[in-house]
Amino acid sequence: MIKILLLENVDKITLELLPKNKYSIEYIDHALKKEDLMQKIVNVDIIGIRSKTKLTSEVLKNALSLKLIACFCIGTNQVDLEYCKNNNIQVINSPHPSGRSVAELVISQIISLARCIPVHMNNSNNNIWNKTSKNSFEVRGKTLGIIGYGNVGSQLSTLAEAMGMRVVFYDINPVMGLGNSEKCFNMAELLRVSDFVSIHVPETELTIGLIGQKELSLMKKNSYLLNLSRGSVLDLGHLRNAIDSGHIAGCALDVYPNEPKSNNSNWTNIMQGARNTILTPHIGGSTIEAQ
Repeated sequence: MIKILLLENVDKITLELLPKNKYSIEYIDHALKKEDLMQKIVNVDIIGIRSKTKLTSEVLKNALSLKLIACFCIGTNQVDLEYCKNNNIQVINSPHPSGRSVAELVISQIISLARCIPVHMNNSNNNIWNKTSKNSFEVRGKTLGIIGYGNVGSQLSTLAEAMGMRVVFYDINPVMGLGNSEKCFNMAELLRVSDFVSIHVPETELTIGLIGQKELSLMKKNSYLLNLSRGSVLDLGHLRNAIDSGHIAGCALDVYPNEPKSNNSNWTNIMQGARNTILTPHIGGSTIEAQ
């Protein structure tokens, strides 16, 4: 009997598809603490995870039977790939199914920021009626800068161009632009010309701390920043300062440096209460279609 451990609310259709006479499946709808994970993984043959479960070498050393790690998310940075390579543990992931869902969420957030929806919602929920066009505009004709032109970034590019936006992008890989999108040869150029900047990069040594005080200062005054990639790529302290000072007109964040292991957890973040700011709980790929 092959033992499978599924964590973080992997879609339950998996339980129906795998024959019960061949697989023994334990299903847990949240990420486990390190100590609990180290105990659970001892006799598991296959483990299915999302982005919150950290399979470090310390954890994996307890996996005496592990043959396969399935990452049901875009990246594999939460897994010690070098350890897996040296110990014949296969690692697979599914980067494409959630790409459209993430791209659509970005589009909705771009429009919401351009129309100051977070500000209007806050006013309306606090008994304030303030019908005004001040600081609100159409996104048609505005420039979207995409940092990371992979699966998500390229789909976002197509959707944004269909709405009449000019699209520029920057990627360290030699990728071709879709439609009329224009490639920037350095990130500084992209930051200077973009009305909206959307980040779609994996977490690597090169991308941790990618956007800090210097990069924020290069952005156009009254521009907007969106991050739906990894929380570690953006310095939130400097972003909060840039918004409070009025240099950045608003932001949308779906990922954070520190995220709760499970739902209904107490959570605080430096960006809470910032003007014209959208904070969502890592739901980029949380649609029925993607799951």
